[in-house]
Amino acid sequence: MRILLADDHELVRETIAAFLENEDGFTVVQSKDLTEVERAIGSHDAFDLILLDYEMPGMNGLDGMHKIIERVKPKPVALISGSANKVIAQHALDQGAAGFLPKTMAAASLVNAVKFMTMGEKYAPVDFMTKEDEVQRHPLQDVLSEREMQVLDGLTRGLSNKEIAREVDLQEVTIKLHVKTLCRKLEAKNRTHAAMIAKEAGLF
Repeated sequence: MRILLADDHELVRETIAAFLENEDGFTVVQSKDLTEVERAIGSHDAFDLILLDYEMPGMNGLDGMHKIIERVKPKPVALISGSANKVIAQHALDQGAAGFLPKTMAAASLVNAVKFMTMGEKYAPVDFMTKEDEVQRHPLQDVLSEREMQVLDGLTRGLSNKEIAREVDLQEVTIKLHVKTLCRKLEAKNRTHAAMIAKEAGLF
C-alpha cells in the first residue's frame, strides 16, 4: 500500500508515517508542501492514498486539495488537520475528499481509517462530525475590529476597494486605510497575501 503523506510539520509527518509503516504492506512517501506533492505524483507510481495537511504551504484552503483530486482521480485524496473544524471537514468531503482525519486521532484509529479509505470508502470520525458546535474564535478575530473583518471578507472575495466601500457604505479612501491596517496586523505583504492568510485561517 503506497501512501503519500504531506505536512509541513516534520515531527507530525514523521510520527504519522511511523504509525503507518509499522503496519505490514505500507510504504509512505513524505512531502512538506503542495509543490513537493505534485513532484512526488509525477515521479512515483500511482499512490493508493494521498493525505494532505489543510494548512501546509500551497494549499490555499481547499483549492489545493481539489487540484490534487482532479490530477489523481479516481485515486483517493484525504485531508488531515489539527485546526480545521467540522464545517471545513464537511466542505472537503462534499468536494470529493475520501476522508478527513483530525491529528488528534489515536494511532490505531488513524491506521484503520487509512485502510478504510484505500478500499474506496469515505471516512470521517463520527464524534468529530456530530459534536455540538462550540463558539470558537480564531485569534485573528481578537486582533481585528468588526469593520476590518468586513473589509477582509471583501478581500477574500476579490473585491476592489471601490466595491468594498459600496458594500459596507464607506468612502473608498477609508477602505484603503483599513486595508493598510489589515496588512500591518496580519503581517501581510499586500492585500492578496492578507486574503490568503484569512482563507488559510478558515475565517471565511
